[in-house]
Amino acid sequence: MKTITLIFGAAYGMLSVILGAFGAHALKKILSVERLESFETGVRYQMYAAFFLLIIGYILKFETTSEKWTSILMIAGTMLFSFSIYFLSLQDYLGVNLKFLGPVTPLGGLFMILSWGMLILYFAKNRI
Repeated sequence: MKTITLIFGAAYGMLSVILGAFGAHALKKILSVERLESFETGVRYQMYAAFFLLIIGYILKFETTSEKWTSILMIAGTMLFSFSIYFLSLQDYLGVNLKFLGPVTPLGGLFMILSWGMLILYFAKNRI
């Protein structure tokens, strides 16, 4: 689980830089200001998750179920949160109705919040 966490952390970080540059240059010309701001929110939270995963990848030993779920919830939550925002931001440009993804975004956010909460509990329990 440690390796998976570190790989996702690095991949999310790399993808954040790629998508951030893509948004700042290519999407700036084709998306409304509101859609571009949403896209940038997805990129920003994906980068936060990347740092989170890299840090816990080094801190946690992944010996307990809760340590594993701290990682799983952040990986899945980021995928649901950021990627649903990317697709919702691009739906007009793509010419498809992706409004069904609307409820996916807060679910991903909830998973991310739960992951942060589990990390708080880990620190409180282990008094690091």
